Formats: sequence, structure tokens, C-alpha cells
Amino acid sequence: MSRISEDQVKHVAHLARLAITEEEANTFTKQLDKIISFAEQLNELDTTNVEPTAHVLEIKNVMREDKSNPGLHREEVLKNAPEHQDGQIKVPGIME
Repeated sequence: MSRISEDQVKHVAHLARLAITEEEANTFTKQLDKIISFAEQLNELDTTNVEPTAHVLEIKNVMREDKSNPGLHREEVLKNAPEHQDGQIKVPGIME
């Protein structure tokens, strides 16, 4: 029994703005059915004592201490700016 129909494959292709031929729809239907069948085999595994996890490896996010550092002096920043006026970097206007 097929777990996905050719019409469903065509519908998803349409939503994804993909143009597929009848032959491709038939091929994709068979391939997706095999993928779904394989995924259903995972339901047969006993996962009673398995903790839910977002990643199979023990990974921790290493972050540095959040402390402030002095920034650049205004004069140093402005000497790299192509144009500046009144202590600020001048950029092209975007609104009239």
C-alpha cells in the first residue's frame, strides 16, 4: 500500500513552484514511499528509556564572559569615514 499518492506529490511540487513531468511525479512518489516506509520502521524501536535530545552528540555552547570593553575613540572612527559632519558619519539619504 502506498503511503503517498502521485496527486500529493504533484500538489507539493506545485506549492514549491516546481514543474515536474508525469514520469518525475511517478518516480518521486515511489522514492518518497520508500523514505516514509523506512521512517515508519523507526516506530518499531523501543525508546522507553531514551532521553529526548536535540543532538546525538554531547555539545555545549561555549561563550565568553559578558563584559564591556572600551570602544574606539570617535576621532579614530571618523578618520576612516569617507564623509563626516558634526561628529557623525555622513551617509546618503534614503528618504526625501
